[in-house]
Amino acid sequence: MEFQTYLLGLPNRELINETFLALALANGLDLPIMSPNASGMTRVIHSYNVLYNHDKNAEVYIENYANVELSRGATVTTNSKNPNNTDNSNSEHDLIYIVIKGLKEEATQATIELLKTHKELEIVNKYLIPALDIVGDKYEKGELFLPQLIQAAETVKNAFTVLKAEIAKSNSKSISKGKIIVATVKGDIHDIGKNIVKVILENYGYEMIDLGKDVPIETVVEEAKKHNVSLIGLSALMTTTVRSMEETIKALRSDGYTGKIFVGGAVLTADSAERIGADFYAKDAKESVEIAKKVLA
Repeated sequence: MEFQTYLLGLPNRELINETFLALALANGLDLPIMSPNASGMTRVIHSYNVLYNHDKNAEVYIENYANVELSRGATVTTNSKNPNNTDNSNSEHDLIYIVIKGLKEEATQATIELLKTHKELEIVNKYLIPALDIVGDKYEKGELFLPQLIQAAETVKNAFTVLKAEIAKSNSKSISKGKIIVATVKGDIHDIGKNIVKVILENYGYEMIDLGKDVPIETVVEEAKKHNVSLIGLSALMTTTVRSMEETIKALRSDGYTGKIFVGGAVLTADSAERIGADFYAKDAKESVEIAKKVLA
C-alpha cells in the first residue's frame, strides 16, 4: 500500500502507466482496461504488437503512425480505384496495384490471368518493374516503409514464380537482365541489408549470386571470375570491416576484374566508398537498382 501511494504521488504519471502496461503485456496481459483516448497507452500497445509479431508486417502500426513521418514533408498519394477492389480481370493496372499493396496471394492469380493475353517478358516490363519503381519512389519519399517494401518484393516473387514456370514449360528465353554478385565482406556477419538488396534486384529481373556473409576475399575473387559478372555488390555494417571491403576491392582489381563494384552499409558514405576504390555507393536498395540499370543496360 505504501509503495502504491508513492507511485500515485509521482509527476508525469502517464509515463509510469505506459511503462507498467508494457511490462504487463510482456508478462501475459491480453485485455487491458483503459481509456481509448489515452494516446500514450495506445502507442505502447501498437509498438508491442509489432515487436511481438502480433501485427503482421506492422500494418496496423504503419496505418496509425505513417503521418508522423509524413509530417516531415512527404505527401500521401492515394489510388483512385476502390482500395478493396483486387479484381484482376478488368483493369490493366490491377497487378501494379496488387504489388504496391503487397497482396501476395492475389499476385499469383493476377499473373495467371495476364498470361492468357501477354508474354512473360511483357508482364515483367509492363507491370512488375513499374510497380517496383512506384514502391521504391514512395519508400524514398517516406510514404511507404521497410515492411511494405519487403512485402511488395515478396509479392513480385510470387508473380515471378508463375512466369518462370510458364517459361520452363514453353522453353522460352529465361528472364534475366544480367548477373550480379552480392556478399557481406570478411569479418562481418550482418546481412539483412544485403538480403534486402538481393530480393529487390532479383525482382527487377537480375540473376543474383549471393555469396552470403563473412565471405573470404579469395572467394569473392574466384566467384567473380567463375561467373564472369559485370557488377559486384559488397556490404559491411561495422566500421572494422570497411578495411576488409577495401582489401576485397583491391584483390579484385589486382586479379584483373574490370567490372563495376558498388558498396553499401550503415558505416559508409559516398566519400568513403570512393576512398576505398568502389565505383558506386548505394545508400539503399532502390539506389542499387539504379546502379544495376546503369551498369547492365
